[in-house]
Order: sequence, then structure tokens, then C-alpha cells
Amino acid sequence: MQDVTDLAFMRVIARYGAPDYFVTEFFRVHAQSRLEKHILRSIDENTTGRPVFAQLIGENIHHLTRAVAELLRHPVAGIDLNLGCPAPKVYKKNVGGGLLREPAKIAEILAALRAQIPGLLTVKMRIGFEDTRHYEQILDLVNEHRVDLLSVHGRTVRELYRGDVHYDEIARAVARVRCPVLANGNITSAAKAVSVLGETRAAGVMIGRHAIRNPWIFRQCRERFAGKPVAPVTLADVRDYIQRLCEATQRDATTDAPIPEAAHIGRMKKFLNFIGQSVDPEGAFLRDMRRATTAAALFEACDRHLLAEPTRPFSDEPYPGIIARPNCE
Repeated sequence: MQDVTDLAFMRVIARYGAPDYFVTEFFRVHAQSRLEKHILRSIDENTTGRPVFAQLIGENIHHLTRAVAELLRHPVAGIDLNLGCPAPKVYKKNVGGGLLREPAKIAEILAALRAQIPGLLTVKMRIGFEDTRHYEQILDLVNEHRVDLLSVHGRTVRELYRGDVHYDEIARAVARVRCPVLANGNITSAAKAVSVLGETRAAGVMIGRHAIRNPWIFRQCRERFAGKPVAPVTLADVRDYIQRLCEATQRDATTDAPIPEAAHIGRMKKFLNFIGQSVDPEGAFLRDMRRATTAAALFEACDRHLLAEPTRPFSDEPYPGIIARPNCE
């Protein structure tokens, strides 16, 4: 997740039950690009005990292969090609989800990457740009170019994160491609993961935004898959998580220098916007947190809403109508 899955966040998540593997923020690849140092840190300084895949976003084959050549000198588990980012500022540059309009271009990119990468090549995609007209053609390209793992978010690019996820389209990918498929999109809880796997027959799930809200979700999925009771999470546990996030994110991801208070508050609010979806059904925590302009006010709001009833369960699912990002990007 861009601006989220940096080294600090990976380390915090790992304390609560790491995923099977991480995918970095995407390296933006173009004529003037260089591998971003803060993203490289999440590869080179990874102490989570989990492998890390390097994610690329771009369309120029020469520059993509240049980036891959550099990345293969680092301890990456594999290379992941982003064909799914739905942000307008991204797809308008014809990268990420924008490439889903051009299957021929995708074919050229996959051919070049497959020829260069001796290890794992993975792809993250959506089911189409505005519709699914090219979906099966692109799935066939995944087979043709021997992609090792495919993650499918069951919405189009233009749907952003709105509306229902088309899990039937993920099932169509499972039936059509030869590699394992991960289901992505609204995997809100361990129970939802079990339901989606049953509906799609996917090999696993990829979880993004809801791991910000609930870093215990990977552990909970393992418990549910093993038929064990899922250990509950309390509001006091959430307060501890927020404290660890605060300590981990108060330094610049590139230089490791302390960042100004205002910038740190802004960064923390990005996380708290998601966490707040499961704190209370009225959204009072989110309202108070968003009004805070100092660190003291921010953490006073956290203490008031999370420690007044510290043993109260933290909701596994987001409360209905509580929105983390109104623009749905």
C-alpha cells in the first residue's frame, strides 16, 4: 500500500502476526526514476522474518527492466507488477490500473519481465478499467508469460473502492489461470476471508487496508483456517497498537531523522482513519481524532475513547457507514 507499507509499518504489523509475505510500496518507474531509498529500506533492513516482494509501477519496458536489474541485487523474494492501482493521478499516466486498457502493452511488459526475472514474477490486477472486456485476454497473458502468482481485486479501476466486490470474477480467474490466485477486496475479517475463499476457490487472500485497521487479522485468519477459536482484541490492545505506530512513525522513512510534530500527526491520522472504523458505531472517535491539531490532543482523544472501557471488544468488522477515506481512492 502506497505511503503505508514502509519498513516501520511492516515491523509493527509483524508484532501482531505477520502475513505470509509483504509487498513493498510501488517503485515508480520512468525515465528519471531511481529506486526510492525508503522503499529499499523495507527490503534491505527487513527484520520481520517474512519475505518481501518489490512492487513496480510503470509502462516503459526499458526503464522497467533497468529497475528490475537493480532490484535483483537486493534480497527480494520476487518482483510484483502493479496493474491495479485505481488512483486517477496514477491511471491517467497509463500505469497501474490504466494499463488494463491495453492488453498488447501488458503482453510486451510481461514478456520482457519474464525473460529477465529468474525467480518469482507476480502480478496484481483489477478485473478491468471500466468493464471486463479485456479481462479474459489479460488472464491468458498471465498463463502465456508464466506468471507465478496473481492477485485479483474484484472491482474495476473506475469503481475505486466503492460498491460490492465481484467475487465471481475472481472465481473466473481461478478457473482460467494456471498459477495460484489471491482474492483481494473487502477482506475485512478472518470470517470474511473464509467466506471469500469458499466462494472463489482462491489459493489465499491479499489484505491491504483492513490490515491497517486490524493488524491482528493475519493471525486471526490462521486461527480460523486451523479451526481454532479466534482470540478477541480489546480497545486496550488497540491503544497499544496506536502507541507502537506512533513510536515507529516519528522518524523520516528515508533519513531516519525525527519529523516535525504536524507532519507526524498527519501521518498518524492516515492510520487512525482506518482504525476508527471499528472503535465505535457512531464515529465519535474519528470525529474527535480528526479535530486534533497537536499530539497531546490526538492522544487525549485516543485515551478517552479507548481506555474508558479498555476491555470492550474491538469490532472484527468496520461499523456500517463509518468511512475511512471519503474520496474512496
